[in-house]
Amino acid sequence: MNPLRIVCVAALLLAAGSANGNLSGLNKLRPSQWLSSSQLEQTPSIDEISLQKLESMSVEKGAELMQKLYHLSQINNDLKPSFVPSSSNVPCYIVKPNGKKVSTSLDKLASACKQQPNFGEEEVTILITGLPATTETVRKANRKLIDAYLQRYSTKRQQPSKFDYSGEKMARTSSEEDSNEWQNQQASSGNLVIIDLGNELNSFKRFSLLDVDETGAMIASAIVEMTEKCDVADETIHVVAQGIAAHVAGAAGNEFTRKTGRQLRRITALDPSKILAKNPHSLTGLSRGDAEFVDAIHTNVYGMGTIQRVGDIDFYPNGPSAAVPGAQSIVEASMRATRYFAESVRPGNERNFPAVAANSLKEYKNNDGFGKRAYMGINVDYDLEGDYILEVNSKGPFGKRAPVQKQNSYHGVHNSLRKKDNN
Repeated sequence: MNPLRIVCVAALLLAAGSANGNLSGLNKLRPSQWLSSSQLEQTPSIDEISLQKLESMSVEKGAELMQKLYHLSQINNDLKPSFVPSSSNVPCYIVKPNGKKVSTSLDKLASACKQQPNFGEEEVTILITGLPATTETVRKANRKLIDAYLQRYSTKRQQPSKFDYSGEKMARTSSEEDSNEWQNQQASSGNLVIIDLGNELNSFKRFSLLDVDETGAMIASAIVEMTEKCDVADETIHVVAQGIAAHVAGAAGNEFTRKTGRQLRRITALDPSKILAKNPHSLTGLSRGDAEFVDAIHTNVYGMGTIQRVGDIDFYPNGPSAAVPGAQSIVEASMRATRYFAESVRPGNERNFPAVAANSLKEYKNNDGFGKRAYMGINVDYDLEGDYILEVNSKGPFGKRAPVQKQNSYHGVHNSLRKKDNN
């Protein structure tokens, strides 16, 4: 029997037991309080769900389905983490400054990096994908992030060739990359590595049953080997991870510390997902402390994402919601975090996303936020922490760029003191 069907049956039994008074202390868990028996029967099994199906649903329908699946999966923890991809099956790419890629696999990643001239002498960015590139939404977001890093790491400050992602070269499709500001920025250099975990999550069942901790430990071993073979300094490593892979990155950071006694510099979570399959006896998922600095961008908290704070600083564009402006499905909403981060990576766009610490979008709009202003994306200040709200555009460029208006506390006090000093 399918694991999710078992969960549904268990949920019905739990509701029946509670009604008889046998489990009176668990009444709040009764699915009958938020889901009828007929709705439970109509909930598809994980074998019947696909990325394409989720993308074809409206935001509301997709979010409703994901909420059902998540709550059902948490009852009695009947959905066990059981899928760990083989390291030899996880595709990896080392992206050269000209857009060409060196293909390898996770088990051979360190050796492939070692063969690259000057690898590790500058910043090393590791992108861990969280969904398969089987839809244009996912492909487009990933290509834009990779192209943004190519532009950032271009020492000659000329438009680099487009990265050939999943067999297709991306044509420019939005104004977010039309700006020429990057040409006037100071040159930088670095190394971009892609761990395409999403390629192995090619069914919703694999996504749902992924063993986050074991997969993270496997990736940590590859990163440790890379640092040793290529003499990469820990403080130069920035892990950027999408969705479920954000939690894998957290487990990898934790294991990296256990193996080496040191921490990765930074983990950036791009719409960290809900975790359906968990081990009830251990804490699973990304959290502050998994790297020296952990930041997260939440764009689909009531759909594929999670509303839970996972980092030192968590950004909620347009406040916690099922989708950000312009997204037509929960898949598109989830991938918007990647698009926003990609926009900030492009030189000249680092401050496109000004944000303020606040508890809601209403509080933000009423200028009732508090604390120091932050900029979501590549150049976020490491000394900040808390929940931050900002507004975004429905189309690219997504960042509003306009400075956030004065907020209570920090900005109001700061400006009043400055006026007194000038008098």
